[in-house]
Amino acid sequence: MNLLRNYFINKVGYRALEPNEQHTFRLHIGFSVTDGFVAGVLALNEFVFLRSLKGSSYQLSFLFQFSVIAFIFLIFISEWMKRVKNKQQLVKITGIATRLPLAFLILFPRSSDAYTFDSVYHYIFLTIFLIYYLGNLVIFPTINLFLKSNFKHSNFGPLFSYSTLAGKITMLVSAFLYGWVLDLDSAAFRWVFIIAAVSGILSTEFLSRIHYTETVVYEKINGIWLSVKGSMKSMRDILRYNLPFKHFEWGFMFYGFAFMSTTTVITIFFEKELGLNYFSVATYKNVYNILALFLIPYFGRSLSRIDPRKFAAITFLSIMLFLLSLVLTYYLPAHTNIMGIKFYYAMIPYIIFQAIFAATMSLLWSIGSAYFCKPSEAGDYQSVHLFLTSARSLFAPLLGVLFFELYGFVFTFIVGAGFLVIAIGIMLWSYGKERNLEIKK
Repeated sequence: MNLLRNYFINKVGYRALEPNEQHTFRLHIGFSVTDGFVAGVLALNEFVFLRSLKGSSYQLSFLFQFSVIAFIFLIFISEWMKRVKNKQQLVKITGIATRLPLAFLILFPRSSDAYTFDSVYHYIFLTIFLIYYLGNLVIFPTINLFLKSNFKHSNFGPLFSYSTLAGKITMLVSAFLYGWVLDLDSAAFRWVFIIAAVSGILSTEFLSRIHYTETVVYEKINGIWLSVKGSMKSMRDILRYNLPFKHFEWGFMFYGFAFMSTTTVITIFFEKELGLNYFSVATYKNVYNILALFLIPYFGRSLSRIDPRKFAAITFLSIMLFLLSLVLTYYLPAHTNIMGIKFYYAMIPYIIFQAIFAATMSLLWSIGSAYFCKPSEAGDYQSVHLFLTSARSLFAPLLGVLFFELYGFVFTFIVGAGFLVIAIGIMLWSYGKERNLEIKK
């Protein structure tokens, strides 16, 4: 622990930070570490649902869909959230209300025979995680708002990247141990989620202690429909008048379709085509996350120096290449078994490009939108970003499963790669267009 503490002090230049930056940085690391444990557990969640609970492919797509579709409700609460004066208290209450239900999984049966086709436990499981993901409606926009208000612009990317690094370390350790435990006992998810519930609540407690004072005074609006109308107008105005951000979101729309339509299918590919066990899946995830740990600080510094659209092009290229690596694995399935791990040789490129994707997207998705606005607008811009994420989640995961069932794995991965080519083109075109205008001026 002292080595880790000294690393952050020396590498980040902790002593050179202002007192409020030090305080915020400590709390954000606390949030990242405790939330990272939950993220490690959730990294195997879809595989658990498919293998331990015997859920169907379409139910699996709903489980992934819930992780993003919840943000569609931002249109109903975005305007209301801006008028909540005590946002720290709101985060704390949200954490308890949405993380505590994870502990109810201890009531699930141990026997796999209880999880028959279309079992009621499938729907309870899905409902619990819908509630969990609804909490992110409040938590995700608030992270940007709190950090942007306490970190200098020059420190924002680097400090966020080091907190993310701490969270990634926790995530890979918890995913590795969780996968090992699940292979020993496939019903272990029941008690592991009690720990995850406590860790999730603790993470929001850390976040709620970050200092933030509302600097904008909003007029009170009464009535849900007036609030919805205000949220829609605010989102529309942001996209109408901020063209770089609009282009950024257009690129994300095509990336999002590619990512969401293939994520569930990749889980099915691992289970049905490659026949991986829990420990193998956890190992693959951990290897690319370990590589990502070394890349995050570098990309964190890069994000502070280059335009987010150029950064996004790198991110989208990495996911396109790891999808094509899965196609390669489909046609070249040679593998060996090492200590219970089914190791496919063609998965080496997948691991490398997944590492780049994990390192860059963890930064870009969380704070990329903040580079297009003032500090006081960071929460609003992230709300727009999250709302558009949920909009594409309404159809992309289900279409991905449909493509897989009609045409197979290869077709689904190739279609995803095609959409990523379009996303990369939009980002580079937008950046180039703005650069040409600046040169002319």
